[in-house]
Amino acid sequence: MRVVIAGAGSVGRSIARELLAADHDVTLVDKQPSAMRVASVADAEWLLADACELSALTQARVDECDVIVAATGDDKVNLVVSLLAKTEYGVPRTVARVNNPKNEWMFDEAWGVDVAVSTPRIMTAMVEEAVAIGDLVKIFTFHQSGADILELTLPAESPLEGTRVGQVAWPADTVLAALVRDGRPLAPSVDDTLEAGDELLIVAGSEADRDALQRLLVVRPATT
Repeated sequence: MRVVIAGAGSVGRSIARELLAADHDVTLVDKQPSAMRVASVADAEWLLADACELSALTQARVDECDVIVAATGDDKVNLVVSLLAKTEYGVPRTVARVNNPKNEWMFDEAWGVDVAVSTPRIMTAMVEEAVAIGDLVKIFTFHQSGADILELTLPAESPLEGTRVGQVAWPADTVLAALVRDGRPLAPSVDDTLEAGDELLIVAGSEADRDALQRLLVVRPATT
């Protein structure tokens, strides 16, 4: 896979190293000479140019890439790069970094963004996930479909503790995608039994009833 990354800061370089380790071809583009730390990612192609200019994107051979990653620290730049990549070069997949959560609403198909990654939002979700037991935490949103990946650590008082997955009447538009037990990810089968402390990863559609899901997982039926 060929990937062009706009922004050669710490985020862009980290992404490049991961992709190179997976045997992908990577080009890093940045307009700041101070960002040209070629030795830090020696296997990547480097281009000193403004990724907001068509001439730079043409030089980076964006028309030949499978994915472009807009990873600069400027949301305006990331939006422009995504839009140009999609509309002028027909790049199949655009991934854009969101620096300010207030701007997240703009990172959609109208601006050519297929996937928006909000670092502050992800960090918040990780903090919530680390301390919250029994609360649904949104980990990620697929912008094209509006579906969410939700996480919940099953508390001991959950009504589903000890229940087989196949016996659970999940709300409409929700799917149990995986569970993590003792640090090991598992693909849940209908015969697996849910246990207290399990981390459930659930894919919920945009129309899914989150309140019903929360009640199913945490609230015990009232006793008489």
